[in-house]
Amino acid sequence: MKYALSEAALPRGFRFSATACGLKKTGALDLALLSSDVPASAAAVFTQNLVVAPPVVVSKENLRASRGRMRAVIVNAGNANCATGPAGRAASLETVEETARRLGCHPHEVLVCSTGVIGVPLPLEKILRALTGITRNRRPSARSFAEFSLAICTTDTRPKTATTFFKMAGKRIHLVGCAKGAGMIHPNLATTLAFVATDAAISPSLLQKTLRDVAARTFNCISIDGDTSTNDTLLVLANGQAGAPAIKAGTSAHRAFAKALEEVCHSLALQIVADGEGAQRVIEIEVRRAKSEADARRIAQTIATSPLVKTAFAGGDPNWGRIFAAAGRSGVKFDPHRVDIHLAGIPVLRRGQPLDFNERAASNRLLEKQVQVVVDLHAGRESTRFWTCDFTAEYVRINASYRT
Repeated sequence: MKYALSEAALPRGFRFSATACGLKKTGALDLALLSSDVPASAAAVFTQNLVVAPPVVVSKENLRASRGRMRAVIVNAGNANCATGPAGRAASLETVEETARRLGCHPHEVLVCSTGVIGVPLPLEKILRALTGITRNRRPSARSFAEFSLAICTTDTRPKTATTFFKMAGKRIHLVGCAKGAGMIHPNLATTLAFVATDAAISPSLLQKTLRDVAARTFNCISIDGDTSTNDTLLVLANGQAGAPAIKAGTSAHRAFAKALEEVCHSLALQIVADGEGAQRVIEIEVRRAKSEADARRIAQTIATSPLVKTAFAGGDPNWGRIFAAAGRSGVKFDPHRVDIHLAGIPVLRRGQPLDFNERAASNRLLEKQVQVVVDLHAGRESTRFWTCDFTAEYVRINASYRT
């Protein structure tokens, strides 16, 4: 996995641009455009929140109308355009229509995304004024991609990017991705805007299936605070410009593509956790030997979203009792007398009984940047991994004054 971007790492046939149109009070970059030179296969997963922003609704409609063939995505940060009534939908539609006009494509070939404060009318005129420059200044360059990645951020302290490639029929297939997110992070979909571009050739239907499988193991396995946003969108565009044959289901090429897509998404998801609002460390929770994968996931997610567990990690407190209790209230049936728990590699519970261990040494390990928790149920054969971060006073400070 590469984090330092270069021209050679970018997929062929994509262009990027960004500008500051005045949505962010700081004057930072806040409007971004990603476009493909040719119609690209598109796949996306969206928020499952019942309170859904107009950009998500419009993007879903356009994805259906185009039968999964898209040319571009226009993204604004600083305003979620959610709970804004008919004017919010009209703003999304006009943004799409004007972007399409300037790119020379159909409006249903453009996706639109927004992120920021909920319930504030979107200053559409600022976006429309900026579209001339942002469409004209698109470039297939690493710098333009870096600016795109920065423009979509809100409370992030840094942009999140990842690239990789694989070989097929003598061609290098490139994937590049970026994401934003530091708060309101939780599965279905983990709260974020995330975009992946690839020059692979693959049908929209196979791309959609592959993305759903990958998202289940990456973006839907992270949580920062248990809150899911109204604007979540994870989008993949594949334009086939690498010149390799089309990827078919069940082939070695499809397996290689799925692996590469998961590598990019996994990296972006963990970068989001590492940049969680106020976070000091990433916590990996592994639940082993559950009766089913669903049981393992439910227990891991319950532990990951427990404020008591997350605050213990903030202080480096090896309070395994909070982890044990969280597993017990998950709703999954298991025998507590068979459970083992390891904290940062240190056994603290065996067969439901506490073990003697050096608490100072354990505390020091819990203060590292990456911490692993293993809960072994001894109940079956299924396992899962889930990622979260610690919960600090800084998270409270950031979110107590987010609008003011």
